[in-house]
Amino acid sequence: MNDTVADLLAPLQQPLFTLLDTPVSWTEVLGFGSGALCVWLVARQHIANWPIGIANNLFFILLFTGAGLYADAGLQIVYIALAVYGWWSWVTGGPAAAGGRLPVTRTTARTWWVLLPATAAATAALTLLLDRATDSTVPFWDALTTALSLAATYGQCRKKVESWYLWIAADVVYVPLYAHKGLYLTALLYLGFMALCVVGLLGWRRELAGREAREGTGPAAVEAVA
Repeated sequence: MNDTVADLLAPLQQPLFTLLDTPVSWTEVLGFGSGALCVWLVARQHIANWPIGIANNLFFILLFTGAGLYADAGLQIVYIALAVYGWWSWVTGGPAAAGGRLPVTRTTARTWWVLLPATAAATAALTLLLDRATDSTVPFWDALTTALSLAATYGQCRKKVESWYLWIAADVVYVPLYAHKGLYLTALLYLGFMALCVVGLLGWRRELAGREAREGTGPAAVEAVA
C-alpha cells in the first residue's frame, strides 16, 4: 500500500526546472501557485481561500518532509484541521456574525495573554523535540515559524486583524530559512506572501475602522469618550 502511494506521488517529486542550480519539483511549483492564490483570497475575504489552502497544505507536506523541515510538514496537518474550523467559522459567521458574515475584529487583551505565552512555550517544546528526535539542522527556526504560523492561523480563522502581523513576522523568518534549505521558489513565494500580507492588513484595517466609526467603538472612540 505504501509503495503504491509512493509510486503515485513520485511524479510530483520530479524536477520541473532548475533555479539557481537547484532542481525545482512539481510539488514546489504547485505549492507556490496554490499558496499565492490562497493568501490573495484571504486578503479579499473570499471563502474559497479555505479549500485552496487545504490543497496547498497537502503539497507542502510532501515538500517539507523531503527538505527535512519536519515541524513545518507536521504543521500542515494542523493547518488542515484549522482550515476546516475556519471554513465553518466564515460560513456560519460565528457568534460575532453581522448579517451572517464574520466581521473583522481586534484581538482582545485576554486572548493575547494566552496566545503569546502559548506561542513561546510551543517554540521551546518544538525546538527540544526537533533537536532530540530528528535530524533537523534548524530546530529553533523551524519551531519558531511553526508556532507563529499556528497563532496567525487561529487569528485568521476568527478574522482578527492582528493575525496579519503574526504572518508577516513568520514570513520574515521563512524567507531566509527556505533559501537556506535550497527551496528558492518557496522562499520567493513567502516573499510574495509578505507583500500580500501587507495588502490584506491594510484592507482588513480599513474595514475594521469603517465599522468601528459607524458603531462608535474602537480606540479613537474610546479616547473621545474619555
